[in-house]
Amino acid sequence: MEKRGVKLIFEEGKGGRAAYTLPRPAIEQRDLLGTYRRKGLNLPQVSERQITGHYQSLAELNFSPYSEMDPLGSCTMKYNPPLMESLAAQGGFLDIHPYQDESTVQGTLEVMYYLDLYLCEITGMAGFTLQPSAGAHGESTGIMIGGAYFRSKGERRTTILAPDSAHGTNPASVTNLGFDYEQVHSNDRGWVDLADLEARMTEDVAIFMLTNPNTYGLFDPHIEDIADIIHTKGGLLYYDGANLNAIMGKCRPGDLGFDIVHVNLHKTFATPHAMGGPGAGPTGVVEKLTDYLPVPVVERDGGRYRLNYDLANTIGRVKAFSGNISVLEKAYAYILMLGPEGLREVSETAVLHANYMQEKLKKRGFTFPYGDQHCMHECVMKHEHIDTLGHLLSERFKKLQATIHFPGANTYMIEPTETETKESLDDYIEAMVEVDKAIKDPGVMELLEKGNIYTPIRKVNTRKGMARPCLVEPEKED
Repeated sequence: MEKRGVKLIFEEGKGGRAAYTLPRPAIEQRDLLGTYRRKGLNLPQVSERQITGHYQSLAELNFSPYSEMDPLGSCTMKYNPPLMESLAAQGGFLDIHPYQDESTVQGTLEVMYYLDLYLCEITGMAGFTLQPSAGAHGESTGIMIGGAYFRSKGERRTTILAPDSAHGTNPASVTNLGFDYEQVHSNDRGWVDLADLEARMTEDVAIFMLTNPNTYGLFDPHIEDIADIIHTKGGLLYYDGANLNAIMGKCRPGDLGFDIVHVNLHKTFATPHAMGGPGAGPTGVVEKLTDYLPVPVVERDGGRYRLNYDLANTIGRVKAFSGNISVLEKAYAYILMLGPEGLREVSETAVLHANYMQEKLKKRGFTFPYGDQHCMHECVMKHEHIDTLGHLLSERFKKLQATIHFPGANTYMIEPTETETKESLDDYIEAMVEVDKAIKDPGVMELLEKGNIYTPIRKVNTRKGMARPCLVEPEKED
């Protein structure tokens, strides 16, 4: 039987059918939308079974970590247990309002209080704010805390450093907040060039932002030397927690010398990532910076929990209310479920999987710029055809969910994550080998140019993109 098409639901509609009947309103009806209401929608009239079947068939076309391996490098697109979703959807969490009295939301405040403590234990920080709603938001919060700290000391530090392997959000956050950005070079091992860092680390520098392991998938063994260089000149060392999935339970950023940390809960702690959110990027600090955290913070007073707004040097709120609470609840449940040993095993397995893929792919002829080293949770490859094939190669590797041209030109990155099986890793390796062969086959590349051949959606007009989604046949794309 041929798979139902996307547009079929519009063809099956018939007058008089209804999937749901809204109850009669008990309050006065008012035309709040007025001229903003869209006219002529021409929606189909269908039964409940028809509309349910329609959305089910659409769901089956989706690509996600629930259905396939999604190794998008540097983003930790791992499978997340649905148990966390069901726990966060309980009425006691879901049916509350931020303006309720503290006495009526003690359960949620308790979750926030203990999540703060657990994140401190995992990262080696002294206190956290749970407000930031994503990694870049956490970066901005950390930079604002650092800026406030130096202002309170009467120091005018205007520059922030980050390595050339940094995530793109790092320089964006820096310049968005009015600081000058300087890039520190990597050495031939993929680590921070200590001589270049030392030359740039003047008393004008406020913060050095670093991801460790970095976006080459490498753990920088000179992190203590880096911390000494920064702290000797009075600066702060900032940890971009995007790659925490590789080290949690193994080592703590605070013990390595970091002063500020943001944690991407939506990458690391079972809170599904991508497609616009919701996310969470809690930001933690060492003891000397806790007074600068955004307010409110949750404190325990005897057997009760309360919101404390009384921090003398606080940078104020960075988000309305207390952040994306459902994401925080899912992360809290995930941490409780796994415990210290489980979190450590997550990191160990993620690193094992990445190294397994790196070694297998090396034997199949793939080139790794730092392949003489063990990688951490992700591995980076080079490909000589990226420049010559341009967008065609990008299209091809999009089908493998790989990250293209990052962290460097002519590279692609994969992160297999701990939630995959050996069988799925092997299948992906074989797919990469087939793609590598196809790149050199003009016939296959011609087929690729015509777009997807496996689903009703052939090729999306990427220029119109999110603003105006549409289905476009390749030959009609403008």
